[in-house]
Amino acid sequence: MQQALKHNQGTLIVWLLLLTAPFWLPYIGGYTALGSRVVILALAAMSVNFLLGFTGVLSFGHAAYFGIGVYGVGLTLKYLEPSTVAGIAIGVGAGALAAAVIGVLIVRLRGIYFAMVTIAFGQVFYFIAYRWNSVTGGDDGLSGWHRLPIDLGFTTLDIQSNDKALYYLVLACFGVSVAIMAFLLRSPFGRTLIAIRENERRARFLGIPVDQHIWLSWVISCTFVSLAGALYALINNFADPHDLRWDQSGDFVIMAVLGGMRSFWGPLLGAALFVVLQDYLSSHTENWQSFIGAFFVLVVMFFPRGILGILRRRTTP
Repeated sequence: MQQALKHNQGTLIVWLLLLTAPFWLPYIGGYTALGSRVVILALAAMSVNFLLGFTGVLSFGHAAYFGIGVYGVGLTLKYLEPSTVAGIAIGVGAGALAAAVIGVLIVRLRGIYFAMVTIAFGQVFYFIAYRWNSVTGGDDGLSGWHRLPIDLGFTTLDIQSNDKALYYLVLACFGVSVAIMAFLLRSPFGRTLIAIRENERRARFLGIPVDQHIWLSWVISCTFVSLAGALYALINNFADPHDLRWDQSGDFVIMAVLGGMRSFWGPLLGAALFVVLQDYLSSHTENWQSFIGAFFVLVVMFFPRGILGILRRRTTP
């Protein structure tokens, strides 16, 4: 009972901080766009954690679906339909479809083999974006488009010039996504995923269709990371082929591990630390990645449960 109360209090604090972020960020040297980046990359890290932390399957190819979301928005707004909602829908749909098809091909692999194949497929998408200059802009990226206001019928959401409106759009998408993830993880499906993570052989012995559950977990995870990519495109008004590279997937894994890999809110904390450190250090030195790498190594060596694990241990009597 006491543990559930602490969990609810922690969740309430998280949402209070997120809902009020545009108002308190300037007082600590931040800005609204930085808050949007934190929320978007937190969604990407939580998506990776859905597969890694709760299913026990490591992927280094999630950047491919993140990048598909990015390019889905950019290509839609530039070539197909000047609609932000249509761009998000196409970006997420394309990412989910690609994940569903590729998942069928790789779902029987495990361990390092699964991770390496996800990198290989991810690099295929990266080189398509990198080489298809006439459509994607190649190495220069896809520019010449921008996010547009969203007509809600009774009002217009001006995300084009209002950073706070864009932040709350991002936060709304984040809220719906994490609510769905939380519901799934508390359902019998989520309990089955955890059983597979803990002992796949025993799960098979009990008659659980392990491959189908891993495929579903993979598709769900990639769908949410595609949504994160679509939102990321909106804050940048630009699609960069780097968004599809394998090292971007590595950043998502680092965020999840930094915050606490098997905890629900850990990746949010990890993403906040990563993005804020990146923003601060990159403005002071070109070698900012070395500092983040050293910090990551220290956390993994001395605090394997992540930053959230440290906080929980300190608050537990």
